[in-house]
Amino acid sequence: MKIGILALQGAFAEHEKMLGSLGAETFEIRQKHDLRRRFDGLIIPGGESTVQGKLLAELGMLDDVKAAIEGGLPTFGTCAGLLLMAKKIENDSRAYLKTMDITAVRNAYGRQLGSFSTMAAFGSLGDIPMTFIRAPYISEAGEGVEILSEVGGRIVAARQKNMLAAAFHPELTDNTTVHRYFIDMIKNPR
Repeated sequence: MKIGILALQGAFAEHEKMLGSLGAETFEIRQKHDLRRRFDGLIIPGGESTVQGKLLAELGMLDDVKAAIEGGLPTFGTCAGLLLMAKKIENDSRAYLKTMDITAVRNAYGRQLGSFSTMAAFGSLGDIPMTFIRAPYISEAGEGVEILSEVGGRIVAARQKNMLAAAFHPELTDNTTVHRYFIDMIKNPR
């Protein structure tokens, strides 16, 4: 199994380390030609969604990534990745990949000082540590979206077909639950 990690900006190295600990082979996607490689899944890391979106467009990768996701490529977006995948961002007129039927709220918990960690349930897999850094949340989920986690009444993790989105950063903890869930999505697509 090979997982491509969008490495334009953000916490891509932490995802590489986490996936490596689970035995998954990874490679960094930095240029359009990297998308021609064969890979089984894609991670869009946290970071600055506006910067990542701008770079995806400038490097001519936006349409290719969108087409791959819409074609069924298992994709996991964390924090900024969630925003890039959202069909709509409530407090921002920009939208990027628009592949997941969710509406998100950018910087929903405030700026850097609003960052926090908590424990909450992830689907039926029990409580896991969740680290929120200038995090979004999902304010609306379409009919085909499965809600996996809520914190304080707000949706912070969801799945739709081949797409997984988390408002938090599982790659910044030692808990591998979410990454194992994503690997299982790749092995057992719906």
